[in-house]
Amino acid sequence: MSLIERLAVVALRQFDPELAHGLAMKALELGLATPQKPFTSDRLKTNIAGLDLPNPVGLAAGFDKNAKALGALAKSGFGFIEVGAATPLPQPGNPKPRLFRLTQDQAVINRFGFNNEGAERIAKQLSQRPEGIVTGLNLGANKTSSDRAADFAKVLTQCAPYVDFATVNVSSPNTEKLRELQGKAALSALLDGVMEARDKLKNSIPVFLKIAPDLDRPALADIAEIALTQKIDAIIATNTSLARIGLVSKHRSQAGGLSGKPLFEVSTQILAQMAALLEGKIPLIGVGGVSNAQEAYHKICAGASAVQLYTALVYHGMSLPSNISKGLDELLKQDGYSNVSQAVGSKINKWL
Repeated sequence: MSLIERLAVVALRQFDPELAHGLAMKALELGLATPQKPFTSDRLKTNIAGLDLPNPVGLAAGFDKNAKALGALAKSGFGFIEVGAATPLPQPGNPKPRLFRLTQDQAVINRFGFNNEGAERIAKQLSQRPEGIVTGLNLGANKTSSDRAADFAKVLTQCAPYVDFATVNVSSPNTEKLRELQGKAALSALLDGVMEARDKLKNSIPVFLKIAPDLDRPALADIAEIALTQKIDAIIATNTSLARIGLVSKHRSQAGGLSGKPLFEVSTQILAQMAALLEGKIPLIGVGGVSNAQEAYHKICAGASAVQLYTALVYHGMSLPSNISKGLDELLKQDGYSNVSQAVGSKINKWL
């Protein structure tokens, strides 16, 4: 991290967290960030669900909810990006304050509640996205919807022409009863509708599924079975957590989803368990607590074909994705791998 970037990160942390994020987004929209090409090499190039990536380090959903900074994010060093979540209708989300820094824990708690400008406006933004970077959209459901399962298919139909993949997000803890859609019968029915909508698209795209870290083994087994039956293209493990074990920061008891460093171990364990259940039949993307190359490498060795991050940017700045990619390339080289795909799941037993 350069001196200027370090000063910017420190300065932004003096503001209310949601205001600071808004300022950072505005800076990106205005092109004030230093452009960086995604660091790549033969070791880092990979393919997930038919999508070619220059490196396996991606931006998780939630950072750019309304797809407003796509140009800057395409030049921020990520191998792929995911925006959203988008719901059919615009919604304000939960009352403020709803975002809390846990600086001592290198973590964040949020209870945004899918605040976004709605699928129509987000589709318009996505229709103008830059070429050259794989871009996905996180699909959500409106809080007041009478048929939340149908909401996912609606957003997919409206936005699919402008993205490379779409993620079904039934794992956010901030929309009441949304996680109930992870149950076996509900999830199967929801995915029936999504995959039917996908099959009607003029140009089909991969559909991913994002799961929670707060799942027991039987629930994971059910999700694995459904994902295989529905032919889901990838699983993202994991979303934010409701657990609060070991936190020391003053905001540790706030309601919402916990992300950042404290999530690393539990999310990696869930990742490994899902990898063991799927036996390589569906690729996984590891999310939760990634803030350096070693942690990204641990996720890959636990079964992830790629990783995503978001919270770590709050503490380490926008140079982080390039730094992780460069470090990951060196770690793969040290272990004698000619490509990252060879390392996937190589140390899964450590996390089971």
